[in-house]
Amino acid sequence: MSPPSTVLVTGGAGFIGSHACAELLDHGYELIVVDDYSNSTPQVFTRMQRVAGRFVGAVYELDIRDRQALSAVFHRHAVDAVVHFAALKSAGRSARLPLEYYDTNIAGTTALLRTMQEHGVHRLIFSSTCSIYGEAAHGPLDESAPARPANPFAASKWVCEQILADVCARRPEYAVMCLRYFNPVGAHPSGLLGEAPHDPPGKLMPSLAKVAAGQRDRLRVYGTDYPTPDGTAIRDYVHVMDTVEALRVALDRLGDQPGMRVYNLGRGEGSSVLDVITQFSRTTGRHIPTEAAPRRLGDVAEYVADARAAARDLCWRPTRDLDAMCRDAWRFQRLHPNGYAESPRRLKPREY
Repeated sequence: MSPPSTVLVTGGAGFIGSHACAELLDHGYELIVVDDYSNSTPQVFTRMQRVAGRFVGAVYELDIRDRQALSAVFHRHAVDAVVHFAALKSAGRSARLPLEYYDTNIAGTTALLRTMQEHGVHRLIFSSTCSIYGEAAHGPLDESAPARPANPFAASKWVCEQILADVCARRPEYAVMCLRYFNPVGAHPSGLLGEAPHDPPGKLMPSLAKVAAGQRDRLRVYGTDYPTPDGTAIRDYVHVMDTVEALRVALDRLGDQPGMRVYNLGRGEGSSVLDVITQFSRTTGRHIPTEAAPRRLGDVAEYVADARAAARDLCWRPTRDLDAMCRDAWRFQRLHPNGYAESPRRLKPREY
């Protein structure tokens, strides 16, 4: 089966999605993007074009749960494969709004799958998460580690994986890869693309950048009593550019065999919150004031990847270290202190 040439990307205006689109455009893919802009902006596409030197073929503003609108996109374009990012993704917020997360993430995925089936599209890259492992044992986790999701966001992703596994078991024409991202951070080295959430950032790296820039007084460290060497949570941070390079290789090889394959995407190295703060301060030359705060609902002590399967099957290994992640995140913050808000022009809402 030949590699796909025209790819539908759901959630392509988001943080990982926008970087993935730039990477795929740079490697010759034709892209169709759908996004509801619930945590993103259409202004990202002008930046994406500058990075890749090419335009996205078409962009539609829609909620993927709207099957009629989604089906119209498939009618208009000969889609070969789908890369599915569209989802709500805050672990803490999901603990407060579980029904919203289950509805958006699970119903969105089933609506997409039903629409793909109707239009004869059977190849999919699904964006999953290390959060499905939950309170796992310490040490690197491989793909066989049991799922113990600790919050509705993680549970919704695990349910989606089970749905995809069931579809592949019963429909031999399907080829699906589930990519379990650990903690993608950083930004495009050009400084044109980065992480710019609508709400005040709850994730560590963009919060650090805001404090370093003087837009926040201090960084709140959520949890200082975890069973880790310094008491703060440990995560496997991986540069977003390494992540999307892995996705592009996965897409290149999606048609190699049918069925479902699952891969962890991480560096295999854990860094605590205090480790990241120290590195960010060292990289930027900025002092980062901190304030201890209680643990957030749904957070766990440690996630570190065993990504040997991706190295073996995809020939992928991350090459960028924590210093590069901090440097690129800081560049985006300095160049665009208000994210994408500096460009007031809004593009046409349905297609452009």
